[in-house]
Amino acid sequence: MQLDVFLKQVSLNHALNVLIWHAAQAGIEIAALVRQGALQGVTEKTATTNVQGETQMQLDIRSHEVAIAQLRASAVVAAVLSEEEDKPVMFETLDAPFLVSMDPLDGSSNLAINGVVGSIFSVLPNTGVATQGEQAFLQPGQAQRAALYVMYGPATLLVLSLGQGTHVFTLDHDTASFVLTQQTVEIPPETSEYAINASNQRYWQPAIQRYIDECLQGAEGVRGRDFNMRWCASMVMDVHRILTRGGVFLYPRDNKQPVKAGRLRLLYEANPMSLLVAQAGGESINGLEDVLAIQPTSCHQRVPVLLGSRQEIQRLREYHQQATE
Repeated sequence: MQLDVFLKQVSLNHALNVLIWHAAQAGIEIAALVRQGALQGVTEKTATTNVQGETQMQLDIRSHEVAIAQLRASAVVAAVLSEEEDKPVMFETLDAPFLVSMDPLDGSSNLAINGVVGSIFSVLPNTGVATQGEQAFLQPGQAQRAALYVMYGPATLLVLSLGQGTHVFTLDHDTASFVLTQQTVEIPPETSEYAINASNQRYWQPAIQRYIDECLQGAEGVRGRDFNMRWCASMVMDVHRILTRGGVFLYPRDNKQPVKAGRLRLLYEANPMSLLVAQAGGESINGLEDVLAIQPTSCHQRVPVLLGSRQEIQRLREYHQQATE
């Protein structure tokens, strides 16, 4: 079943279906650029940085431009918040029904080694961006109307939730269309696999130290079984692995940069990924609070994120609670 047919069957909101279709078209265009790699010069670094202070790759900029063009063409988007821009990009259609927050190219540092990258989109209702400006984007993740990512790997995949389960589509390059290949993903509630940047271990807070120490003790420790560690330096890839076979992805608060509450951006990384995981039966927290319940205070706000298999996330929440007692 092709994406447009699926959308007509599960969503009665024509405007939302149009938005998703255009986001998918952006993914198809970006996938073509990724496939060309160094042949198109898109793996090269630029002399510029984004609002986060991160050095931009050529493909960061090209992906942003492609996505902006497609979302503008949809005529159902009023404004777009991008990782690559300080302020939201306002369209002429300020009364359109939706706002989009996006990371046009997650994990772009992986381009240099031909690793997996992706694009992340979060769709919010337009509550009045014409009068509120960027404040209109400051809605909790629970308000999302849809979330999706496109993953550029051996196959190009689109993973989508409209709040009715999480579904996987695979790009058929012959027809330039996404085809449903897995409907209603379910994350196993229990897992023996975790993803974390272990180089930051000396900065972790007690709850995370405790959890990882128990995993490392394996079958001889209190958990009574061995664990595997994975880390791809791409949130899209790490989350997709969890959706496929379970696990937990951990980017916790730490003491490396105390002024930062976390590494990941709430509006266009944590929220859309948390919705996709929650709709697949998993959970997502910042330590104590559900990520989707967090009230944003700024457009590029950073938060800790612990997400994945439900039983492990519940254990991590308990460890954080005990650490505060």
